[in-house]
Amino acid sequence: MSIINSIASWYIKKRIHDIELFLKYPHEVQADVLKSLVKQASNTHWGKLYGYSSIEKYAEFKSRIQLQDYETLKPFIERSRKGEQNILWSSDIKWFAKSSGTTSDKSKFIPVSQESLEDCHFKAGKDMLAIYCSNHSQTNLFAGKSLSLSGSKHLDNLENEIYSGDVSAIILFNLPLLAEFARTPSVETALMQGWESKIDKIVSETILEDVTSIAGVPSWMLLLLEHVLRVTGAKNIVEVWPNLEVYFHGGINMNPYREKFKKLIPSSNFNFMETYNASEGFFGIQDEKNSNSLLLMLDYGIFYEFLPIDNNNEETVTLEDVVIGKIYSMIISTNSGLWRYQIGDTISFTSTNPYRFEIVGRTKSFINAFGEELMVHNSDKAIELACKETDSIVKEYTAAPKFYDDSTGAHEWLIEFEKRPIDISIFNAILDLELKKINSDYEAKRSSNILLKQPIINCVPDGTFYKWLKHKNKLGGQYKVPRLCNNRLVIDEIKSII
Repeated sequence: MSIINSIASWYIKKRIHDIELFLKYPHEVQADVLKSLVKQASNTHWGKLYGYSSIEKYAEFKSRIQLQDYETLKPFIERSRKGEQNILWSSDIKWFAKSSGTTSDKSKFIPVSQESLEDCHFKAGKDMLAIYCSNHSQTNLFAGKSLSLSGSKHLDNLENEIYSGDVSAIILFNLPLLAEFARTPSVETALMQGWESKIDKIVSETILEDVTSIAGVPSWMLLLLEHVLRVTGAKNIVEVWPNLEVYFHGGINMNPYREKFKKLIPSSNFNFMETYNASEGFFGIQDEKNSNSLLLMLDYGIFYEFLPIDNNNEETVTLEDVVIGKIYSMIISTNSGLWRYQIGDTISFTSTNPYRFEIVGRTKSFINAFGEELMVHNSDKAIELACKETDSIVKEYTAAPKFYDDSTGAHEWLIEFEKRPIDISIFNAILDLELKKINSDYEAKRSSNILLKQPIINCVPDGTFYKWLKHKNKLGGQYKVPRLCNNRLVIDEIKSII
């Protein structure tokens, strides 16, 4: 291990002490976060509107402010985008993270404060490294460079010096100068617009570097790694970057892609580490090896509430009252001025000591056309098992309901295979069977093949989903294919370009 690597590893592990503090006192830490957020925003337009100066307890905070979403906060955010300050948050807001939604041409612009950059996103990056180093004492991570895929940045409303772009690009643009020496490609290349020219430039800049870690959304990272092999003629990525030891991933479920990564990076010393971040903030980090659960990070200037998705007149709860196994919609109040904001993600706690959870899906990403309540974590798991049983590999997929004239219907799946099963009917049968095992509502609606019929699987040509994303002008590391939709807008769009 090099001297530089040893010093960096020692320094980064110092953060473990702070993590242990919120592990020991989670409720107290969250109470302090709420108190600090309310105090800092008390003299803002929003704070005065809701009397923040007199709020002392969570019950008061909860009773005064209704649950918010982007549409309800949009008028306040738009004022900030036009250059007004002290609207939702006390410090100046100069950055707005452009949302990465794929089902609509409309974009959301999430405010990003300096506090959020430093106390949430940058701190999370350090924590990710600290936890990794703690779990891998012999790491040589800092002896090489990190290759990360980020979005592009463009100038918005120039006269007021207001900027917008993908959150990963905003973070990259604001990184301390010292961090630039530890990463690749150059900031200029990383922030390029135009995915196809950008990926060529990234590969040319990075193939001669000693890359020890990679980071980005799995589907786009695979495209980059495959391009590396085409350019270099190497058989696998280890031949190009022999010291590559970890992939920091997030954004979508890794399981459908895991075997493909293992094939591209055939090293017994290679590790996967999941994170959970979004335009609105950084929320979770995988802190245990070989675990599907993430540790909820409690001291990033984010106050958490949780709303049961089977909301039978139930109200939001804080950490003290969450129940293991129950599915919650996550509500956040942040140091960028998002207040009781419904982020749209659903989670389920796997532990309350400490607070660990799994990402279940999104509140808008599901199929419930026949009362089956199929969610993304169900479909990802069933796809994974069907692939395992049929020795196949799925590259991308999406599904939506298909309605018949007699009020019955089925789920129609568009699947792009990396490796097709020998018999697609067997894959279909296994997928259907696993969904029944995983989801009792799906099983009930599939009973006797009366209401919900056998799934319809259409194998689409290689590159179909890439072609659709390009058609939607959504090429790049921040965009994702919607897995499940409760309407046919996406699936019919994709079918129209095949």
